Amino acid sequence: MREKPKEMYQCQMQSCGYIYNPEKGCKKGKIPKDVRFEDLPDTYRCPLCKARKQAFKLI
Repeated sequence: MREKPKEMYQCQMQSCGYIYNPEKGCKKGKIPKDVRFEDLPDTYRCPLCKARKQAFKLI
């Protein structure tokens, strides 16, 4: 039986669209894999456009 896919979040800034995938983490943000979006620090920024964590939406 396959494991349920992790929830991914997408940056909603008009010129961005970066997707945070917890299975991969975020190398630029030095976030290791398997860290849930909810567990990211409030200071987390999009590695592409520097938008705040609040700019991300669940996809």
